[in-house]
Amino acid sequence: MSTRNLFPAVAAALVTAFTLASTAHGASPIKAAKAGTPAIKGINVISFAPDGVLLIGDGPGAQLIAVETGDTTATPWTIARVDKIDEKLAAKLGTTAAGIEILHLSVNPASHTAYIAVRKQDDRKHVILTVNGAGKIGEFSLENVKHAVLPLPKSDKGAVNRITDVAWSGDRVLVGALATEEFASKVFSFAAPLDATTGPGSFSTETYHVAHRKWETRAPMTTLMPMEENGKKYVVGAFACTPVVRYPLDDIKPSGQVKGESVIELGSGNQPLNMFTYQKDGKSYILMNTHRFHHARKPFGPSPYWTVRIDSSLVNEKQNINEKALLRLDAKGEPAAAGIKMIEAYHGVMHLDKLDATKALALQQDAQKSLALAALDLP
Repeated sequence: MSTRNLFPAVAAALVTAFTLASTAHGASPIKAAKAGTPAIKGINVISFAPDGVLLIGDGPGAQLIAVETGDTTATPWTIARVDKIDEKLAAKLGTTAAGIEILHLSVNPASHTAYIAVRKQDDRKHVILTVNGAGKIGEFSLENVKHAVLPLPKSDKGAVNRITDVAWSGDRVLVGALATEEFASKVFSFAAPLDATTGPGSFSTETYHVAHRKWETRAPMTTLMPMEENGKKYVVGAFACTPVVRYPLDDIKPSGQVKGESVIELGSGNQPLNMFTYQKDGKSYILMNTHRFHHARKPFGPSPYWTVRIDSSLVNEKQNINEKALLRLDAKGEPAAAGIKMIEAYHGVMHLDKLDATKALALQQDAQKSLALAALDLP
């Protein structure tokens, strides 16, 4: 099996220093869904809006596709793990583990069913498979579904060619993307209910990469989540090498550019993959898994895939930002921040999403490179 480090999408809730916009929206997330088969050129990421609405980020097609799955009945997750999940997903498609590429994982919060985006290697077809709480594997067909297609606009300077993350934010959908222009890192905001006839707001990001010690405009936000603080809306994003940055959503001019505030730096040589927030023992945390592309030269653990837990209050920092951002490691490479902790039980996690209030669902690789779908206790 091969997996690609496409950057999955997670909508999450900050609940101590921040209050995330409500995940409940009074009306359907889609204004006027139409029946048919959406023309999808490629799936980069998947995520969910309320009422089981599947959000598909199609970078090659420069579009967001919202699909009514009808999967809204909550069912308990009764198994701890599904071993050799890559082989079992491949068998559903009549091939072997080497014949598929796992692109992204997202949990439908309405049903707790796992949706897994897969690409077949022989015909390059993109397929969405499902795994329920009993371990049963199915396929979610995209033929003749009620859906809406929302194009990502191009400017006279370039067009979107990759979507890096998608997140529901209570009153809008946020889309992180990479475009072919100088200010290439983009965030698009589609107002809810999603309307195929109404274009998104957007802005380009400029980010201080702490490890690089410079401002950058082309690096994509590989994972993002929404937050709200004192009535103002923000995006929290993470980038390769590895700043965690917040951007204001309010008061941004259409097609404008905005400088972020880097608040945490997790170490160079890493690529963030997924993140979400949760509560445990009265505290709020962010859980983020990453891929260490410097693993062979300087490993952080037994696997190039490692996971970090961040005290969510650290993202509220106002003074020590950008050049003064909090570092996970000191000059000797030793842990330096008490509120940032590597989670050993999550070593090998390649794709991650929140399952419920106490568990995460992960595609986790062991030392023998065998892949399992595991329900892990939130740390």
